[in-house]
Amino acid sequence: MSAVGRRYAMALLELAEEQGQTQKVRRDIEALASAFGESAELRGAMTNPWYNDEQREGILQQLSMRLGTSPIVKNTLGVLKDRQRLGDLPAIAEAYVRLAQERTGTILAEVTTAGPMGDAYFMRLKQTLEQATGKKVEIEKKQDAALIAGVVTKVGDKVYDGSLRARLKEMEEKMLTAEA
Repeated sequence: MSAVGRRYAMALLELAEEQGQTQKVRRDIEALASAFGESAELRGAMTNPWYNDEQREGILQQLSMRLGTSPIVKNTLGVLKDRQRLGDLPAIAEAYVRLAQERTGTILAEVTTAGPMGDAYFMRLKQTLEQATGKKVEIEKKQDAALIAGVVTKVGDKVYDGSLRARLKEMEEKMLTAEA
């Protein structure tokens, strides 16, 4: 987590908590960070000296309006623009999510599956992880066909790899060491 991202995220989180909008601000900041990440044109407009402050302000206003951004986040965008820190938005969003999770005692579990899984599976997995960690768990779902089958779950620094790809790799290593 970058120092700049953490500093701005902490200030934003404190404002959001004061106004009881922690989750709304989280959704807004994640949506903005996603827009920045996906659009080279938007990133360019915010960092290219060819664009003046009025043009940047107009672009940010349109983006905020389109995304339905809260006033707290709109004001934060203005501060970031004035301080030429819009490029730090993804780091700020990441830090905000982590800090908000820490405050609520929640941990993130990245769950990567080979294909789509039913909601019942994720509910059971969430319950199991909550019992194992003693904390509230938030699941981020991903898919990766390269797993072939199975699930890879990452909770903090721990990775639980139950994929067929991992099992095949283990078998390959055993066979190679047996031949030697």
